[in-house]
Amino acid sequence: MNIAFFSCQSYEQPFLEAANGNHRHQLTFLPQTLTPETVQLAAGHQAICVFVNDQLTPPTLQALAGMGIRLVALRCTGYNQVDVQTAQQLGIRILRVPTYSPHSVAEHAVALLLSLNRKTYLAYQRTKENNFTLDGLMGFDLYGKQVGVIGTGKIGAAFARIMLGFGCHVLAHDKIPSAVLQQLGVAYLPLDEVLRKADILSLHCPLIPETHHIINATALGRMKPGSYLINTSRGGLLDTSAVLDSLQSGHLGALGIDVYELEDDYFFADWSDKDLPDVNLNTLTHLPNVLVTAHQGFFTREAMGQIAHTTLNNLTYLEQEHIPADAVVVG
Repeated sequence: MNIAFFSCQSYEQPFLEAANGNHRHQLTFLPQTLTPETVQLAAGHQAICVFVNDQLTPPTLQALAGMGIRLVALRCTGYNQVDVQTAQQLGIRILRVPTYSPHSVAEHAVALLLSLNRKTYLAYQRTKENNFTLDGLMGFDLYGKQVGVIGTGKIGAAFARIMLGFGCHVLAHDKIPSAVLQQLGVAYLPLDEVLRKADILSLHCPLIPETHHIINATALGRMKPGSYLINTSRGGLLDTSAVLDSLQSGHLGALGIDVYELEDDYFFADWSDKDLPDVNLNTLTHLPNVLVTAHQGFFTREAMGQIAHTTLNNLTYLEQEHIPADAVVVG
């Protein structure tokens, strides 16, 4: 099968080529993001493969259908970038990577938390200038703290286990509680109670209509003064303006994010030689109690290998009509 890979970075290609060894598909690697303006690059291919910021909107999907393309593989778990209804109407099958190393994202969330708490990023900047003072670098013990986890799927569960290992009390909110986590001591509570009790709140839920801006001005107002907020899931879970207001008022103690609501135009690109037009993102990256990384939570050797392997398997399974149920978004 001829497959066009959009938003494909050079560091992905070796993993995809290695995973393709037993499949022998013809792979075309395109650095361009899939948009209605770039969709014509898919011409001549039987399928396309996309990433988190590619736009599978109605115009894009209609253009793909017009080229005879009826298969889209996602190199990610979430599918909020897909207009599912339009894909169904057009008969376009959408496959995803239902799971890859959950530890990659969970550990990155912990890295953000530890860096923010112990101010290691500020200490690094100081010692580079031979400044070895400790003023302003004080943190707190994680041991004994209340850690809220919103969403306890594979990634949220992995994060919860790590926090239990630190000696934290883990409070969780999810529609479907995990019996395994409950046996480990995780307490499932209503969302408002988790917000009210948590010293640290970490988000691991998907972006769907009911979770869009789940952290808004009202939710932030219910959180403890000085609490920490971590988001390694999807940017749209946060109302960015409300979060900025809470940070600047001093109510929210610190913020660590690996995702951003409007990241499509900025992440995975180098903006160091030009002004950043997004005022909110520019403000966030310059606040001393905010740590922003550019959607790198998934970026480990293990996760990249699993994503490539599952993606190529999905495409071959489709040809053979043997598709794992949890990989199917549409079709």
